[in-house]
Amino acid sequence: MDEVFKDVLHYVVRGIELSGSAIILAGIFAAAGAFLAELKRGRSQQDAFRECRSSLGRAILLGLEFLVAADIINTVAIEPTLESLAVLAGIVLIRTFLSFSLEVEIEGRWPWQGKVEAPDGPDDAVAPKVAARARPGPGAGADAAGDEAAGHA
Repeated sequence: MDEVFKDVLHYVVRGIELSGSAIILAGIFAAAGAFLAELKRGRSQQDAFRECRSSLGRAILLGLEFLVAADIINTVAIEPTLESLAVLAGIVLIRTFLSFSLEVEIEGRWPWQGKVEAPDGPDDAVAPKVAARARPGPGAGADAAGDEAAGHA
C-alpha cells in the first residue's frame, strides 16, 4: 500500500511540474501575442514592451509557484531525507529570490510595500479635501516648527 501511495504521489508531482512548465510556456506565447497585438493597435513599442514584460513576469511567477509546490510535495511526501530537504531549501531560496525580483520588475515596488493608486474617478474632487483635512494644524507635530520658521504660524 505504501508503495502505491508513493507511485501516485510521484505522478501527482510530475503533473504539477508539467502544469508549472505549461503555464510558463503558455505565458511566453500569450505575452508575445499581446505584444504583437498592441503594436498592431498603434501603441508605442516601449509601452507594448512594458505590457509584454509584465504579462510574461506574471506567468513566470505563477509557474514558479507550481514548481515550488511540486518540490515541496516531492521532498516531504516522497523523499523525506536531510539531503533532499537541503536541496529543497536551496531551490526555494533561489525561486523566492526570483519571485521577489520579478515582482519588483513588474510592480516597481517590493511586495510588502502598499500599492499606491492614483485617483481617477468621480471621487477625484473629494480627494484633495480629505487630504487637506488630514493635515495637522499649526502647533501640531514637526510640520508646525517648519511653518513657524517660515513665518506661516
